[in-house]
Amino acid sequence: MRVALASYAELPDWEVDDRHLHAALSDQGVDFEVVSWDSGVEAFEGFDGCLLRSTWDYSERLEDFLAWAGALARRMPLYNPPAVLAWNTDKRYLRELEAAGLPVLPGVWLEPGEDPDLAALMKARGWERGFLKPWVGAASSGTLRFDCDAAGLERARAHLGRCIAGEGMLLQPYLESVEQEGELSLVYVDGELTHALRRRPRPGDYRVQEAFGALDELAEASPGNLELGRAALVAAARSCGQEPPLLYGRVDFLRTAAGELVLNELELVEPHLFFRLFPGAASVLAQRLRERLGAGRP
Repeated sequence: MRVALASYAELPDWEVDDRHLHAALSDQGVDFEVVSWDSGVEAFEGFDGCLLRSTWDYSERLEDFLAWAGALARRMPLYNPPAVLAWNTDKRYLRELEAAGLPVLPGVWLEPGEDPDLAALMKARGWERGFLKPWVGAASSGTLRFDCDAAGLERARAHLGRCIAGEGMLLQPYLESVEQEGELSLVYVDGELTHALRRRPRPGDYRVQEAFGALDELAEASPGNLELGRAALVAAARSCGQEPPLLYGRVDFLRTAAGELVLNELELVEPHLFFRLFPGAASVLAQRLRERLGAGRP
């Protein structure tokens, strides 16, 4: 069995997390090769399936990426499938999860070209600090936190003006808890939790990605949180016309000032799975991938 691990050409040297997956695949008797997704579909000839791992530039070339995924999936199993990728690469998926009854961080969806009154929107909702992010984006690109004083609102309006001409934006309350408690992330493989972790930004920052100096550590999640994460993944699969469970996914939560845990992001495209914190998860993923390919399951 041969598996392609889709990546991109400029993968940074500090990304070593998937070495645990490489070892696990070898242990399972699965041959693999890391292939840049934009090498073309022909570069994936001879593989039995493809697992998306580090296609981190997809948000900059989304149309090309989705076209490539669709073409590849007509030749071999792709994990996760193209319908999931198309759904999850646009943050408007959060509206569907909210409609399904899941607790989602509230927000205001700003259409491309819109010129909203940010001060009025914030005041109407009682939000003292705000957060802006694009509908399509990754690794905190295009985001901004701001205060509701004159200077903060001016910064937000300028940022929004630069972004919204060509893309939709999401306005949310800024949750202070991210700076102290961080983000709780639950990693699932084949519908089952493998591990939970807490991701804390460096002091004064809000970004929980390693590239910005964030720190990660294993964490525990309550039974209620585990069920909430599983419910989010089931709702996502069904929204995409897929039979749950999906092969893998990561569910990210933040805590509100009232102490409620709310869904912040659902990562189903090329989620960072933090194998270095729990290498056993790489073994589970390798095994379940081999089983699905052997059975011809999406």
